[in-house]
Amino acid sequence: MLIDSHNHLADPRFDGRRDRIIEEMKSASIVHCVVNGTHPVDWPVVADLAEKHPAFITPSFGLHPWRIQDSPDDWLPSLEEYLQRFPRAGLGECGLDRWMTEPDFPSQIQVFENQLALAAKLNRPTTIHCLKAWGPLLDCLRSAPALPPILIHSFGGSLETGRELAKLGAYFSFSGYFLHQRKAKQLDILTLLPSDRLLLETDAPDMLPPADCQKYHFASLNHPANLQKISQAFLDRTQITIGQHISNSVRFFKIGGFSR
Repeated sequence: MLIDSHNHLADPRFDGRRDRIIEEMKSASIVHCVVNGTHPVDWPVVADLAEKHPAFITPSFGLHPWRIQDSPDDWLPSLEEYLQRFPRAGLGECGLDRWMTEPDFPSQIQVFENQLALAAKLNRPTTIHCLKAWGPLLDCLRSAPALPPILIHSFGGSLETGRELAKLGAYFSFSGYFLHQRKAKQLDILTLLPSDRLLLETDAPDMLPPADCQKYHFASLNHPANLQKISQAFLDRTQITIGQHISNSVRFFKIGGFSR
């Protein structure tokens, strides 16, 4: 049995095929997943999926740094409304990104800090995106008056950064993208982080894994059911068990009614 700790099933690239995808996920031994929103436009889709599949989906609502420039002025109260509506929802995907073209970094920091404060207020697990902004991320986390539980998804930082984040209580998720040979160093770093803080994810429809981990195909998109082969490949390369990943996911997201 498997848990996908981060995907984007609400992404419009999945329109018209979500029911089939969920059935294929279940056929691939995936018993639960966390569906992340990135912008007010997809929050209703995340909400609809969570209401339709309450035992299978944990919703998560957030404003991604790539989407802050086209967000409405009332995004923060709207986000709080969704979190209040779904008491078991997480917050995210949110975060910081200096990899993107012409980032408005001061606005990113303000938006991120607002979301951190809201997550801490409601004590919600928070999924964080970070690219080329590890120093500012650590600064934001260290200066926050209170921190919610935090997950650094598809962690791509250094071992030193990972250890500093771990001191702050951070969890880390691994995607199949890191199984590409060119990402071998990052996989080595992940295996040196605390095993009780590691989760598995797909980030579907993005972060396509190597071809030998792509049992399920459509176009050039990553399918969340590929988690089955991703998890086996990760097992083959590390000493961390699938049971540990499941326990970590259940603990971090407070997934109820789950036994393995």
